[in-house]
Amino acid sequence: MDISAIEQRALRAVAEEMADAARCVTLRYFRSDALDVDNKDADGFDPVTVADREAEQAMRAVLAKRRPNDAIYGEEFGKSAGTSGLTWVLDPIDGTRAFISGAPSWGVLIGIDAGQGPVLGVVDQPYIGERFVGGFGKADWVRGDAGVEIKVRACSGLEGATLMTTFPEIGSEAERAAFNAVSSHCKLTRYGLDCYAYALLSIGKIDLVIEAGLNAYDVQGPIGVVQGAGGIVTNWQGNPAHHGGQIIAAGDERVHTAALELLNK
Repeated sequence: MDISAIEQRALRAVAEEMADAARCVTLRYFRSDALDVDNKDADGFDPVTVADREAEQAMRAVLAKRRPNDAIYGEEFGKSAGTSGLTWVLDPIDGTRAFISGAPSWGVLIGIDAGQGPVLGVVDQPYIGERFVGGFGKADWVRGDAGVEIKVRACSGLEGATLMTTFPEIGSEAERAAFNAVSSHCKLTRYGLDCYAYALLSIGKIDLVIEAGLNAYDVQGPIGVVQGAGGIVTNWQGNPAHHGGQIIAAGDERVHTAALELLNK
């Protein structure tokens, strides 16, 4: 889909308005003693809160007013059809476990899918006040009145790379073994930052994020940011990753290639 420069600016303005709306909701509940937590997984623990639901409703309300012809795919309220060819992919709180624990590593995720993946992505961390926006060939970081263009960093190989993932027990047994094979070659491995790891990749502080079992709403916002900052996001086979599943994001093509080789041994 060909998106004009005027439309690009309009889409970003709507995305920022949505992030602002979600920020107001999530900050009202974050570290609140009154926050109730429900479990969506009868066989395990997949938490959801009123903050998740109200934040997505707030973003949907912006779209109903500003972009009524666009489709929506949100974690909490599913899919709504549209006619424009654009789909807003929303995760109102990525990292709900962190949110209910009081850790500021969760984020609001917004992606705009034009059919072949996100053309624009937002990772917003309301408590810290940081917003990462990427798309249409660039990415930037904003906090209050400060803002800079962001870029991934160069890294010649895994031996100098910092790797992140959300859970140490990533995916299945086979996926965990593949992850550990990559980790064993990296300089440093860290855990537990959810979407914020992709933000750190986009500002050149880490080199690699590897995860499994993700959904489209978990990755489309981060993909837009990382790619806008010059990084690479694929699945473990090197193919497009915007539908979720096994995800590898890298700042340097050399690190991406080396990690893919180990993941597929």
